[in-house]
Amino acid sequence: KKNSSLKDSVKIFLGKIDDYDQSFLNGELFGVNGRNSNTGQAIDNSFIKEEPIPWNKNRFYTLPADDPRIMWDKENVIAVRVYDQGGAGGMFSGIPSIKMVDLSDYLKCDNAGSPFNFKNSEIGKSFSLRNISALYTIKGKFIIKAESKLNGKILLEKSADIELKPESTKNFSYLFNGKNQPSRIEYIFRYDNSDDESVFSDEAPYILTPAISKKPKINGAKVYGQRPGKPFLFTIAATGERPLTFKAINLPAGLRIDEKTGIITGSISEEGIYKIKLKAENKFGSAESDLKIYIGDKIALTPPMGWNSWNVWGLTVDQEKVLASAKVYKQKGLLNHGWTYINIDDGWEIVGDSPLPKRTPDGNIICNSKFPDMKALGDSIHALGLKFGIYSSPGPLTCGGYTASYQHEVNDAQSYSNWGIDYLKYDWCSYGAIAKDNSIPELMKPYLVMRDALRNVDRDIVFSLCQYGMGKVWEWGDKVDGNLWRTTGDITDTWQSLSEIGFSQVENANYAGPGNWNDPDMLVVGWVGWGPNLHPTRLTPDEQYTHISLWSLLSAPLLIGCDLTRLDEFTLNLLTNDEVIALDQDPLGKQATPKMIKGNIQYWIKELEDGQKAIGIFNLGSGTEKVELN
Repeated sequence: KKNSSLKDSVKIFLGKIDDYDQSFLNGELFGVNGRNSNTGQAIDNSFIKEEPIPWNKNRFYTLPADDPRIMWDKENVIAVRVYDQGGAGGMFSGIPSIKMVDLSDYLKCDNAGSPFNFKNSEIGKSFSLRNISALYTIKGKFIIKAESKLNGKILLEKSADIELKPESTKNFSYLFNGKNQPSRIEYIFRYDNSDDESVFSDEAPYILTPAISKKPKINGAKVYGQRPGKPFLFTIAATGERPLTFKAINLPAGLRIDEKTGIITGSISEEGIYKIKLKAENKFGSAESDLKIYIGDKIALTPPMGWNSWNVWGLTVDQEKVLASAKVYKQKGLLNHGWTYINIDDGWEIVGDSPLPKRTPDGNIICNSKFPDMKALGDSIHALGLKFGIYSSPGPLTCGGYTASYQHEVNDAQSYSNWGIDYLKYDWCSYGAIAKDNSIPELMKPYLVMRDALRNVDRDIVFSLCQYGMGKVWEWGDKVDGNLWRTTGDITDTWQSLSEIGFSQVENANYAGPGNWNDPDMLVVGWVGWGPNLHPTRLTPDEQYTHISLWSLLSAPLLIGCDLTRLDEFTLNLLTNDEVIALDQDPLGKQATPKMIKGNIQYWIKELEDGQKAIGIFNLGSGTEKVELN
């Protein structure tokens, strides 16, 4: 306090907390779920009811310097009460700290929440500086500087003298020539009469995916698995100017193709391997590709590719948002690159403590008002040539506190089949309170129950085990018919989270293969938010290229987690690079492993079906490095 420029407030940072918190200073409540609390505020359990769940929210709290809860020049004790809905709860992602508030705390730059815009060969954005103080005027020089990450060349530099009166805003915009090169932008505010400065930064997106040709090109998986007699749905993924005409030569009995859409439907009763020749044709030319159909006991012969609602909508997901995402698959052409699944995550059931009935008298689960007709939604998704996924938990409640499948597994599996579900994410959550211990038999038990229920319905449902890698799930996931299994806790849109998860997928490599995939969690590119308030991913463009490249080398499931209705040019470029996706969908299904690590540089190698090898070279450091590879 003695050395601070402003002496009126104290700022306390506690990192992130999973899921809810009440924070106390010297025995007195001072903050709840990231909001300041007044002295004398009642202490009860209402803090655990907030939606969306604030697990991914930084906890910043501010107290007046003369607050009686602060004991100056004495020992102060902070205690944090945490309530966790399920999974691994606690304080994470950020080093707790205490400081005096200064002018820089009142200066806010919204650059991180403002999207970049491409204009021919130029790139730029519009954003604002804001003074959130009700008392202080902020004066200084504001500098915008962009430089190439490759050679340090200055691409843009401009400055202005700024005066921000209390609670005022100034708008800024810029453009520079940088669409096709990595560049870093700094926004520097140097305060008058002080050596202090605030620095905000951006990295501009740049495009690497080649432009799509007007000529036809067939993309996507080269193998496809289905069980005998189960409903068959496969859409030929093909780029090229529409209209396209599709053909499938040597199509086995029981299957038919829509030549206008490339959607193949029907069912095959006989086990075996069927070799099909796919064709796509338009006025610019034609393309061919081979497809092997395996009718037997294995499904998900390549890692699932799709969209999941959690990382964008959290518990605010509804039927309209899901259907809008499905339509974007067609409008933006994702379907033409092999993206297949549209998956609802948590939040479609009745809330566990609601007075409403959760199930019918027969035990069938009831959807909440946000999903008035799950069967019609499934039909609409299938009509687009896409597949339909859903979410539940083996416990009585989901992670979000909604009704789950405990003791109703047979009913739920049958409901999923009736609705046309193709994919089930089964999240451990509240089952932790039921399991006797963390032994392998106890970890397997609830998944065996749902496995048996899924085996007895009339359609194939991909089984996704979401239990965060407990008990080395990759060693036993196949025994419970798991097609993919989470190997980690939830990912967030930070380099720390991405790098710690992605570059640790080594021990499990030998357990990946057709029908069995290690799942390092969903993709965090585009507009994300885990609820109604969305923001552009905090990953830099280079970090996003690393994300997609590494996940593809790992043969990981690729599940988009952003608002598809706000897909920008850069995110679409990330998700439609067919050569990169082909590594993920390679029929051999071999997971890449690190072969050399030299300082910040890692070399990962992936064996491919045709005997070739794919090489990923990653720089985990913060600076540009030159490397050689023999």
